[in-house]
Amino acid sequence: MNIRALICGCAGLELTNDEGAALRAISPWGLILFGRNIGTPEQVARLTATFREIVQRHDAPVLIDQEGGRVQRMKPPHWRAYPSANRLADLAQGAGMAEEDFIALNSRLMAHDLRQVGISVDCLPVLDVPVAGAHAVIGDRSYGHDAATVARRGLAAARGLMDQGVLPVMKHIPGHGRAEADSHLSLPVVRASHATLSGSDFASFAPARHLPLAMTAHIIFTALDDQRPATQSPIIVERIIRGEIGFDGLLMSDDISMKALSGSFAARAAAIFAAGVDVALHCNGDLGELREVASATPWLEGRARARAEAALAMIGAPKPFDPVEAAASCDEILAKANLRQHAVT
Repeated sequence: MNIRALICGCAGLELTNDEGAALRAISPWGLILFGRNIGTPEQVARLTATFREIVQRHDAPVLIDQEGGRVQRMKPPHWRAYPSANRLADLAQGAGMAEEDFIALNSRLMAHDLRQVGISVDCLPVLDVPVAGAHAVIGDRSYGHDAATVARRGLAAARGLMDQGVLPVMKHIPGHGRAEADSHLSLPVVRASHATLSGSDFASFAPARHLPLAMTAHIIFTALDDQRPATQSPIIVERIIRGEIGFDGLLMSDDISMKALSGSFAARAAAIFAAGVDVALHCNGDLGELREVASATPWLEGRARARAEAALAMIGAPKPFDPVEAAASCDEILAKANLRQHAVT
């Protein structure tokens, strides 16, 4: 079956007839959901099932950014409010269990929520290492302030997802933490030396090189390629992401409609694939843009298809898990942390 090397979004709570026709014609590899697509559990489950029926693949991945904190698409009252990665790390210190185990438990709860509605991939963990003076777009989404800590905690989060049968996506490779601008709005330029980047920004991703999926950063690193953002740079994809970091899983772009990228949508997509990225991501649900992106997107073939199949093969059955007990444990830890905070203030 022909599958397009593309993950797309949709406009609302249900797929329209026009969207269904476009998806059938384009045959994207996956679908990504945002807050505009989230209503009730029953509605989300219907949406994910409809997508898979349209593309005629029961294992077609459905993705979401469910990090916790300010990046959480599924929210109360139907789902738990999860702490940000930075807050989670603080809570773990007083959790009465190993830090990594607490972080993994939180991710398992998230994954349980996702599986219940047919979502199979969570764009987590954020392995970016924020530095002083950088833009706050990463900020509390990171697990710490040094590469070793971020990697250790991020891998625990990934383990929790996979234990519950949900694939993680590490982001934003090779690192967004030093950017002084938000790539949603403009193109960040990082002027640090290669040695500095290797010792910090890249170092948090290397221990996670075995994870199945990664998302690129729309950032220019002048020490490596002063003309093209990492997403569209064959130098960075081949020498840094595949070479220095050693990641050989499925590499997907960050959202192709972000303002960090320029040119027509077809030109953006063509540059992404020329750089060696496996799958393009288009998020906003605009059908005109999607069709243009698809026109420059190849079928998923060769090494890229093998990576995609290897990733999906890593989705296993959930290990034994009691979500009610896990939620109660997390709530108790959060309550104790809140009491300590009030006592101090």
